[in-house]
Formats: sequence, C-alpha cells, structure tokens
Amino acid sequence: MKERPILFSEEMVRAILDGRKTVTRRAIKPIMRSADLQFDLQQEADGSWNPYHTFDESRFDRSGTEHPIKCPYGQPGDRLWVRETWGVISHTWDERGEMADWVPDRPATPIRELRFGRGYYSGHAIYAADGPAEWAGDDDGGGEPRSAWKPSIHMPRGASRILLEITAVRVERLQAGEGETAFESRYVAEGIHRIHHGDGDYYFHAFKDEPGPGNWCDPFDAWRELWVSINGADSWNANPWVWVVEFKQVKP
Repeated sequence: MKERPILFSEEMVRAILDGRKTVTRRAIKPIMRSADLQFDLQQEADGSWNPYHTFDESRFDRSGTEHPIKCPYGQPGDRLWVRETWGVISHTWDERGEMADWVPDRPATPIRELRFGRGYYSGHAIYAADGPAEWAGDDDGGGEPRSAWKPSIHMPRGASRILLEITAVRVERLQAGEGETAFESRYVAEGIHRIHHGDGDYYFHAFKDEPGPGNWCDPFDAWRELWVSINGADSWNANPWVWVVEFKQVKP
C-alpha cells in the first residue's frame, strides 16, 4: 500500500466530508519526458482501456519496448491524503492582551513541531473549507488582521485531516456518461448537489444546494459546470481521456 497526496478545492472538500463525493476524474497526461505529448490507448479483452506512451507516434521506443502510463494516483488499496487550503493557529490573546492557548471553535487538527518552510509549527491546523478566518497582523496581536490561509499545494502530511482509500481505477472519456438518466448518472458521485424541489423531482447544481433558478434537470449539466469551473471550457470541449478514481474515506 502506498500513500500519495491529492489536491481538492474547498467545495470538493466539503463534498467529501458530506459523503457526496466518492470519485474524482483527472485528465491523463504522459509522464515520461522522452515521450510524445500525446498518448495511445489499447482496449483490453475485458473492454477496459489502458494508456501507453508514444515515441514519434509509435507505441514502442527505440529498443522496441512499450511503456504503459500508470495512474499517478495509485491503484485499489492505495491511499490518498487530501491537500486543501489550510492555516495554523498557535495562540490567541485574552482580555488583558496576554498570550493564551487557542481553544478550537471549529474543526481543527492538533499539531506539534510540524516542520514547514524553515521553521516548525505547533498549535492547530484549520481549514478554509470550514469558513473564513483571520490572523492578527503581527505576533504581538497588533496590526490589521490578515488572511490565515496557506495554499493547498504547501500542506504537509501532518496537517492533513482527510484520508481516502482507492477502491477502483478506470479510464474513460470525460463525457462518457452523457445520455444517462438522472437516476443512473455516474456524475452524481462527483459531489454535485442533488436538490429536492418539492414536486417529487430532483434537480442538480455544481455549487448550490437550494431550489432556485439555474438548477439543472440533468446531472451531466451540473457536472459540466463543475469541470469547467476548475479546468476551463477548452478542456471540456476537448473531451479528454481521464483517470476515474473511486474512493472511500478511512480514518487517518
């Protein structure tokens, strides 16, 4: 079993914590520097697809060897620790203006001498997905408040609160599920909101969870809205081959 980091946006972190998101799709990219920018796919006997590097549009390198593209997120049984936008609160100030321990009033992970950059952090890691937070302007508690957040790409393993276990990996086109009914749609598991409108029907939206204008009748449209918000319209229109990584939450 291997562990690897994976980035998720604040919206997708909330979807994972709510149990709405159990799959992620990521565009396939060649890994070998000596290979072409494009790749080839081979359909196996069981109907599944596997991607291969190409070299001058050939599946074989100069030595006649094939090089399959392995899923960079792992295989079933491997684990993914989630990187999300985060911050650290190490202390606060009491009514007399003296430094005091911060008592968490929001989800937080205790940390002690967590190495980050050129130093170490102790206190509690907090997460932007749980709501806004500000930090005092300087270590003495003075100055204008400033954002407490650090980019998700810089989150160390010790600050991560979400651990996922991969249950399945496959390859398909981004829009492979177009035409599926709302009941069977594979995209509901991407974390889009399923909204009951009170008339017996359900509608869908990438970000909103309440009835209103702009909701979609088809999960596919909500999924398109979500993908475009992250990867852009050009990526959607290209309908790329993607890794489909299914997962479940496990205790860190």
